[in-house]
Amino acid sequence: MRAEETPAAPAATTEPAPAGWRPALRAVGPGGDDATAPGAPPRAVRPQPVPPGAEVEHPSLYFNRELGLLDFNWRVLHQARDERTPLLERVRFLAITSGNLDEFFQKRVGGLKRQLIAGVQTLSLDGRTPGEQLALVAEAAAEMYAALATAWDHELRPRLRAEADVAVSDWAELDAEQRAGLTRYFRDNIYPVLTPLAVDPGHPFPFISNLSLSLAVLMRHAARNTMHFARIKVPTTQGRWVPVPNSPHKHHFIPVEQVVQANVSALFPGMEVVAASAFRVTRNADVDRDDDEAEDLLALISEELRERRFAPVVRLEVERGMPDEVRELLIRELELEASDVYEAADMLDHAECMLLAELDLPQFRYEPWEPVVPEPLQHEGETEDEANVFSILRRGDVLVHHPYESFNASVQRLVEEAADDPHVLAIKMTLYRTGVKSPVVQALLRAAERGKQVAVLVEVTARFDEANNIVGAQMMEDVGVHVTYGLVGLKTHSKVTLVVRLEEGRPRTYCHVGTGNYHAKTTRAYTDFGLLTANPEIGRDLVNFFHFLTGYAPDQQYDRLVVAPRDMRRVFEERIEREIAVQESGGTGRIIAKLNALDDFGMIRALYRASQAGVSIDLIVRGHSRLRPGLPGYSDNIRVVSILGRFLEHDRIYYFENGGDPELFLGSADWRGRNLNERVETMVPVLDPALRERMVEVLQLALRDNRLAWDLDADGQYVQRRPAADEDEINYQELLMRDAEARSRAAGGRPWELSV
Repeated sequence: MRAEETPAAPAATTEPAPAGWRPALRAVGPGGDDATAPGAPPRAVRPQPVPPGAEVEHPSLYFNRELGLLDFNWRVLHQARDERTPLLERVRFLAITSGNLDEFFQKRVGGLKRQLIAGVQTLSLDGRTPGEQLALVAEAAAEMYAALATAWDHELRPRLRAEADVAVSDWAELDAEQRAGLTRYFRDNIYPVLTPLAVDPGHPFPFISNLSLSLAVLMRHAARNTMHFARIKVPTTQGRWVPVPNSPHKHHFIPVEQVVQANVSALFPGMEVVAASAFRVTRNADVDRDDDEAEDLLALISEELRERRFAPVVRLEVERGMPDEVRELLIRELELEASDVYEAADMLDHAECMLLAELDLPQFRYEPWEPVVPEPLQHEGETEDEANVFSILRRGDVLVHHPYESFNASVQRLVEEAADDPHVLAIKMTLYRTGVKSPVVQALLRAAERGKQVAVLVEVTARFDEANNIVGAQMMEDVGVHVTYGLVGLKTHSKVTLVVRLEEGRPRTYCHVGTGNYHAKTTRAYTDFGLLTANPEIGRDLVNFFHFLTGYAPDQQYDRLVVAPRDMRRVFEERIEREIAVQESGGTGRIIAKLNALDDFGMIRALYRASQAGVSIDLIVRGHSRLRPGLPGYSDNIRVVSILGRFLEHDRIYYFENGGDPELFLGSADWRGRNLNERVETMVPVLDPALRERMVEVLQLALRDNRLAWDLDADGQYVQRRPAADEDEINYQELLMRDAEARSRAAGGRPWELSV
């Protein structure tokens, strides 16, 4: 299906797709005129017209961040609607879209509402108040909410039944025998754990937890002819999907809330149930805190987690057909406005479709991928002197690219060998997101138990991972690991490891600097680069960096490492200014950056200046961008592309041509205000020419992609690339997998034995 074609309702659908299957598209050009972009997804951003002679600070030169986040989610939803994507992977993308929307309301809408309540009138970079942004967000989110339901109910659900023999039914579709079996299941498994909560003068309106699924039950007392209300929390601990008995389908499910709805009268004998409607609340996760005033950061975060449970509700999702009086009761008790209510055309919470995407049906999934062992690490044990990772790194730097190359066989191996090596004196790491069962954490525990000095900075303010990080940190403290919980006023987002080993009577350093987290699961799903090195300058810098993290050293000096917020902005702005100087002196200025998001005003302003000077700039930005590319006179020489595929593009790479002597950095920071101003970030230059050349080839391949890439225009519209009739398809991620396999075979690669 080509981008300009509108998909018809699938053949398996028993009723026509409703109006709005492909929502009307909005596009506002530089002059403010409405336009339609055929075949492109809807978009939320609405840039202002650029007045003649506008300075680079003018709001019309910037996209709105919140609306840009929604537009990223439109691109994710498109993957669920793309016929070229395997069916269960389409279901997975639908679930991811729904989960992203939940997080958007918790963080972004919650933050805007808090600003509105506080009377904040500060304008966004694109010149809008919090109230104006909320109005635009509400309209755009409602459109996305409807599109989610349509994609599930009118395409994916019928396709699952017709093609994969996976049926997801409503109660009304089941026969008498199936209903009887589910009623027995209700009696045996669900009824005992339900707790109906009445609401009357003696029973206040109950607390409803964030993102929980509930039923609002309206009933009549037959003898008194009085109306009553009760809330039931739908139990999902045994799963959202209940298997349907006596089914001809290989897999047949019904949502658990429908089983409860069909049998709800059993909970209220003597009452007439008028309606039992599903609803769901989303609470604000943007809780205000003051790190600077905290005496105990760990206690502060623990308190924040408790506060989140009772934070204000920012969204109410209701089932279609909910009685008006019930909806009004919920709006009143939850202190909401009518605009905060989202009516579901089908079921609530499509994020639960992720469980369906995990069904064991490999023919409807991506072809399995097993990361290969990086070529330099395949030759351990060749001689007595080359039996460990340290001897390999002494020969030269090793660049690893996950998930194409194995995290277990490279970074994890470094930490595990360091834990077991009797010559290793110390291991120091930053942990942003990880799990208590992580092999990396287990290796750190083992190292501490063996008497090595182990120091770990655990970032307990990592959003939505606070509880896991606190548990992991306390477990490490129990065995003697020196744990630091972050810096006051700054979130530590760096991804670095330092190993100190005694060799020939003196300490020697071995390091890892990466773009991603030390999390075994995400290393198989996120694309990230890492540099493993024994370079003594980088080693000294990391020694100083950890002294800065764990002690008092605000003026710490670094030779190779670039650290935010201290130096990073200056270093990047100097490199951009250098490209401008090269261009203006008759050379060729060139910048390529691959990052997750771009919203920092200072960096965008510098890029606009570079474009005006003639510097050629390519930005590979997976998520949102506030920069408007292709604006005449401002960003004519800037191109922005977003890549979305089976792996989440997560690496941060910055390339500067430097008049023919290129500089290339990798690390943890995006060009976002929070990364450059509010976080401790690290970038490191890639010094080895061969490794630098390999990374440049990766960047160039990303820019050539015509399968996963989306081009952003000056109006904010993303259009997915499609190969022309005479062109081969270039799938960036697929080609990197094939390249990794080819390099592994050429080096005599073998499967890596995973650590237990």
